Amino acid sequence: MNRLGLALFPIVATTLMGIGVVAVLTMDIWATGQPILWAAVAGFVVSIPVSWWIGRQITAVTGGRKDRQAR
Repeated sequence: MNRLGLALFPIVATTLMGIGVVAVLTMDIWATGQPILWAAVAGFVVSIPVSWWIGRQITAVTGGRKDRQAR
């Protein structure tokens, strides 16, 4: 995973974990600890390739440029 993907990972992970937990809570399927925990774990696992993909897309769009004004 590139550095941009690593920087995006905490944001993507908390977002996807939150979406999963809210989805479980709105489905009203025995809102006990286990389905909520599994939704959070699934969001965490899914966020790894998602943040890698977003980082690669941003790098491709920007051409992998670094700050060229610093020269």
